[in-house]
Amino acid sequence: MRHSTLGTGIGWRPEIAEAVERLSGVDWVEVVAENVCPGHLPASLTRLRARGTTVVPHGVSLGLGGADRPSEQKLKDLAERAVALDAPLVTEHIAFVRAGGARTASPLLEAGHLLPVPRTRDALAVLCENVRIAQDQLPVPLALENIAALIAWPGEEMSEGQFLAELVERTGVRLLIDVANLHTNHVNRGEDPVKALAELPVEAIAYVHVAGGVERDGVWHDTHAHPVPGPVLDVLRELVARVAPPGVLLERDDNFPPQEELAAELTAIRTVLGSARPQPDAAATGGGPPAGEAEDGATETARERLAISQAALLSALVAGTPAPEEFDQRRLRAQSRALTVKRAQVVAKVAPELPEILGDGYRAAFLAYAAKRPMRAGYRRDALDFVEQLLVAGRPEDERARRQLTRWWQERTGERRPRRAARIVRAARAALVGR
Repeated sequence: MRHSTLGTGIGWRPEIAEAVERLSGVDWVEVVAENVCPGHLPASLTRLRARGTTVVPHGVSLGLGGADRPSEQKLKDLAERAVALDAPLVTEHIAFVRAGGARTASPLLEAGHLLPVPRTRDALAVLCENVRIAQDQLPVPLALENIAALIAWPGEEMSEGQFLAELVERTGVRLLIDVANLHTNHVNRGEDPVKALAELPVEAIAYVHVAGGVERDGVWHDTHAHPVPGPVLDVLRELVARVAPPGVLLERDDNFPPQEELAAELTAIRTVLGSARPQPDAAATGGGPPAGEAEDGATETARERLAISQAALLSALVAGTPAPEEFDQRRLRAQSRALTVKRAQVVAKVAPELPEILGDGYRAAFLAYAAKRPMRAGYRRDALDFVEQLLVAGRPEDERARRQLTRWWQERTGERRPRRAARIVRAARAALVGR
């Protein structure tokens, strides 16, 4: 496979937009697709494009690993961003982000983050059909990213490298290999990143992600908010010994450091890229399992089985229902808390007025709210539901803060201050719809 060369890049975020423009040697940037509007691109991105910097949209909400077929509207939105940015490709994740709904006769639940798909024949069949649907509707090539995980599915039938190899063989999709995620899965799931690289088709790589994280109590958290550690650079070194990737990108999503530190991390990445040369036979595809029977789309039976298992897992993680058997219960609790913390962080970004009004009490209040209330319609709705719940309960106790929250809620809903009766009615309606 021959792919266009991207070079060395960095994830563009509004918080570091000026620094990204000033950094030398940045060949391209990646943007979160859902955070840009095709008709109103940020001025910084417009300036970068005018300078000839390539911009790649990176989706996070498509959920191609879910049991349902991908949303036509989400695919349309992703295609529009690819066209608006004149992108050479678009990227997404091998993950599911929602479960439940009509297929399982249960409430549709949103994870608010990326969750791993089981490496089974059923999940692979569904993923391959979803990828083909996406490829047919996107105007540019698609590349899919391996994700970090805190949990492992019981009864998996393939390793990560084998799963990716067969996905590429069946669909021709490109790969976005995140070496930080390979390191995360090494710590959390005992999976050898060298073995994964040996098994996956490295010639299908479109580009590579590099990011930082932190280990707490034996669990590696892929935070994108810490410096890139040595072990992640070691995985990158192992990868470039096998193939020269068309592009490598530094990701940072929070706790943004000064420009000088970003520049130093890019330099460290370039040093690894410059020190390794692929061996002549290192780019050969590793020994994945046979492709199996040819499929004319995944069967509905596979979708049904996958839907039931994913809904049960997600409900345990975000709604407090009993955990499915055979999962590591400690890791499930860690994953559940990670999802809740992620919700709090994203809501704080979507509605920065809330942590300003609530101060140090924001985090505890939101975690208490989220522990009992799954996200139902995205982060903006989540912020409104959180504030409504606080006001109905007569909180916060500080009257001035309560007035500020009331005003914030009214400006966004056009309604009077929510009352307990109204809250009960809405909850009852939501329960009926979910049945």
